[in-house]
Amino acid sequence: MDTVVSVEGLRKSYGDRERIHGITFDVQAGEILGFLGTNGAGKTTTIEILEGYRPRNGGQVSVLGVDPAHATRAWRNRIGLVLQECELDPVYSVRETVAMFARYFRRPTDVEATIEAVGLTEKANDRVGQLSGGQKRRLDVGLGLVGDPEILFLDEPTTGLDPLARREMWIMIEGLRDAGKTIFLTTHYMDEAQHLADRIIILRAGEIAAQGTADELSASLGYHTEVTFDPYSGIDLARLSAVLGRPVTVRESLARFESDRVQGDMKLLLDWAEVEHVELANLQAIQPSLDDVFVKLASEATPEVREVDS
Repeated sequence: MDTVVSVEGLRKSYGDRERIHGITFDVQAGEILGFLGTNGAGKTTTIEILEGYRPRNGGQVSVLGVDPAHATRAWRNRIGLVLQECELDPVYSVRETVAMFARYFRRPTDVEATIEAVGLTEKANDRVGQLSGGQKRRLDVGLGLVGDPEILFLDEPTTGLDPLARREMWIMIEGLRDAGKTIFLTTHYMDEAQHLADRIIILRAGEIAAQGTADELSASLGYHTEVTFDPYSGIDLARLSAVLGRPVTVRESLARFESDRVQGDMKLLLDWAEVEHVELANLQAIQPSLDDVFVKLASEATPEVREVDS
């Protein structure tokens, strides 16, 4: 796979305070990279450097083979931006808005094809001010795509959307990846990153706290699957713990135990329940989520700023 974004030792300071502390990562062609972090972690600063809108103080950065600090119009025609908030003129129609933005690019995609790609064909003649929140975000993505970019920066694409609109946006983003687009995704929704991102970077206080797939991040922190079920009257926790070879406790109205060999432990549990004539109501095996990883890393936060050595 080709490397679309390459960052090595990136540093950014404001006055004598360093905010980005020499981070290194890359993005491969055709993947969705989830770029996560707490507020103030440095996500926006990093993205603006990658987009060529903010200078850096150190390190090497390449996006599509070009240093964004020396961005040209030709280079900008190769990237797409979808900001967290876009203020579009409400009086123009969807078609008029897309056509207007298309004129900013040298080789734009077909207006009607772009509208269709983001699922707004039936709304093409509607004014922007008449669109729902989800439809407006679809239009935002369409405007980011109309220049036929090789990489699309998506900043919080589903903020404020209802659950159905979020799922529809996810399907659209997955379709863009399937079409060969590289996507740099920022989001505060951990389930969104876990569902969409091929790889994830978690930024904390200007440093990369962890990176990898969602499964790799969970495994690296030693998280285990938790098995839970409704406890019943008279349950012998000590006996069940002996059968499983691991402690079973009751917490928050559920019997639960952790497992690093789910299939084997579930068989032991079900065999025990069969012998004891016990119905295991609401039995669940809950795998660790990216949200668990993020909360753990955030709780170990380091100071956000450092003095720059003179």
